[in-house]
Amino acid sequence: MMWVGALLLIGTTTWMGFEWSSRLEKRPRHIRQLKNALQILEAEMIYSQSPLKDAFVVISKQVPEPTRTFFVGLDDFLNDNNKDLYVIWKSSVDRLMEVSSLERNEKEILLQFGRTLGQHDFVQQQKHIQLAVGHLDRELEEARDNYFKYSKMAKSLGFLCGVFIVLLLI
Repeated sequence: MMWVGALLLIGTTTWMGFEWSSRLEKRPRHIRQLKNALQILEAEMIYSQSPLKDAFVVISKQVPEPTRTFFVGLDDFLNDNNKDLYVIWKSSVDRLMEVSSLERNEKEILLQFGRTLGQHDFVQQQKHIQLAVGHLDRELEEARDNYFKYSKMAKSLGFLCGVFIVLLLI
């Protein structure tokens, strides 16, 4: 019976290590999705001169999950509410953070961008989009570095922590 418990403990800690590694792997992908979505938003606003609601629909059709859900949620909230755009943006960012592997820095970039969304003319809006994309580029590099540095370590550490705890308890 003790061996079954030891194997379950080692399996659980190993699984936790693989989950940590998976989050490290998904973060660069999610950041790239956000960058692509902002570039599509820029094209829709500047070249097509689409309203934000229409731009959100176009973006939601072109990006994968979880970014798609973010823009679908924005479109739904704009249909149902007459609230301030930033309030809707902030609640959508909060929901995105729950379902994605994004971290606090990306959340801050999105919130800062959301404060300016729809507040300026086309040229200023384009500059704000490019600024947000630039910040996301920096975060993307950091996320890639963290993935290459810590992914294998997270998997190994999960297993080794389980073995260590079992050895302490025996």
